[in-house]
Amino acid sequence: MIYRGTGGSINIMKYTYSLKKNQEFKKIYREGKSYVNGLLVIYYLPNQKNYNKLGLSVSKKVGNSVIRNRVKRRIRESYRLNEEKIKKGYDMVIISRVKANQADFQSIEKALIHLLKKVHLWEK
Repeated sequence: MIYRGTGGSINIMKYTYSLKKNQEFKKIYREGKSYVNGLLVIYYLPNQKNYNKLGLSVSKKVGNSVIRNRVKRRIRESYRLNEEKIKKGYDMVIISRVKANQADFQSIEKALIHLLKKVHLWEK
């Protein structure tokens, strides 16, 4: 998508590759490594590509569909805002824990960055 700002410049939204198939999730759960903090769990596996693929999973235990979708949007936006600082070449599944339904955006972003640093996927 291309948007024209008020100054006439063109801003292009970057595309984030996502995991969609159940087989992809299962492979990462089975073969990947995982780390946990209070709000999120991350599973990751190298993918031999120059980009990352992201999958999100939010259990029904987190809440109704409105709450689950809000949590997914917050995780996805946290990832998008920090994507340039994340090492490339990995498939990642980020799973929300029940406490994430009460967390604000900043808490989720902080938890995601903490996990990425813990698994050495954070570049700086």
